[in-house]
Amino acid sequence: MEYRNRKVLVIGLARSGMAALRVLYQLGAQLFLSERKDPSDEEKKQLEAMNVTIYDQDMSVFEKDFDLVIKNPGVPPVSPIVSRLHERKIPIITEIELAFDVSRPQHYIAITGTNGKTTTTTIVYELLKKAFKEKALVGGNIGTPLCELVLEHDLMNEEGYYISLEISNHQLVDIDRFRPQIATIINLTPDHLETMGSLDAYYKSKTEVYRNMKENDLFLFNADDAVLKEYAEKYPIRCRIEDFSLERQDTSAFIRDGCIWIKKQKVLPLSCITLVGKHNLQNIMIAVMAAKELGISDEDIIETISTFKGVEHRIEFVRELDGVKYYNDSKGTNTDATITALDSFETGVILLVGGYEKGLDMSEMRKHLSCVKQIIGFGASGPRIAHDLVEDPIVVSDLTEAVSEARKIAKPGDIILLSPTTSSFDQYSGYEERGRHFKEIVSSL
Repeated sequence: MEYRNRKVLVIGLARSGMAALRVLYQLGAQLFLSERKDPSDEEKKQLEAMNVTIYDQDMSVFEKDFDLVIKNPGVPPVSPIVSRLHERKIPIITEIELAFDVSRPQHYIAITGTNGKTTTTTIVYELLKKAFKEKALVGGNIGTPLCELVLEHDLMNEEGYYISLEISNHQLVDIDRFRPQIATIINLTPDHLETMGSLDAYYKSKTEVYRNMKENDLFLFNADDAVLKEYAEKYPIRCRIEDFSLERQDTSAFIRDGCIWIKKQKVLPLSCITLVGKHNLQNIMIAVMAAKELGISDEDIIETISTFKGVEHRIEFVRELDGVKYYNDSKGTNTDATITALDSFETGVILLVGGYEKGLDMSEMRKHLSCVKQIIGFGASGPRIAHDLVEDPIVVSDLTEAVSEARKIAKPGDIILLSPTTSSFDQYSGYEERGRHFKEIVSSL
């Protein structure tokens, strides 16, 4: 796409919006920004240096003429803003699509799904770094926008990087040409109903990750996920497929005799894995499959997995105090993520839930409470979620109180687990801030 002198509107600033603007500035586009909040002083300096015209998000802004719109992932696809732009037939793409479009050829390993994305993306990156050194990168929804990687590593001129890319459904909705070399949908469970409009729209958006993949590309297929099977039938995968399973042994990757096998070859002893939970076996299996596809040796795989200790905010061990262990699972922003965390423990769990109200149904989660000793609800949705789960929960106003109440009832051998089941936007800027606050509270006890 030609960007010079084209009128491009970026909706939503944040880190990805600023990265997109910086790329577009290098390409000579006329820049416009629509943002609800006032930019910081530092952001204002950067925007002024790029001659960015700043608008608010009044609907009149979206009646103006633009050649292209780049939408921040935080702008819901069902919003009136997006609907009006579609009505006016103004093209909308994501920051991911922009970065892909302007870059030289790279090796993209795209990881999406409802849960497990960050852990899997991080493990893949560690494997890439072991094998390809400075040619290994990580970004996307995991923290560093792809456009930022484009600028930092001159991807408009340099090629051949191996990029482990976490990609959310909101980043997939408006892709056009984005094509990974390797991709996976880890799983499909209910989430983002408030921004996608329907469960079908959410699941369908995930399938966009493989829409442009070609015959020689590779899709890693979760044979244990019935919903994924249904959507793969509705939206067929047209590239190579290798499947994996934790339950079966007739797939390309499976578990047998205490090892992960890939294509009938023993690759990784389970004894090398330090992460807790069955779900992490799946995350590691996906990463190992990608590594083998890229020619990474078994020795490098074993060494990397043996030293991998996990991802911050994802069933992260914080400390043990008076015989009670504290775990930070602030990344558990939907019911399936919390179910995964609960299934990692056997008994004595004091579960802290609550946050922004996403309207998620708790009926499935009620089936996984056998390990739970007590539920404590906090934040805006805490009372509703806690009472939907059990008859007699403890309800408090915030996380500090929740930890305090949990400590009062905890006995040696118990687990205090923050796994909120929902997002954090009632009281925090994101799950990271919530998780850090939890760790600060626990460390101060």
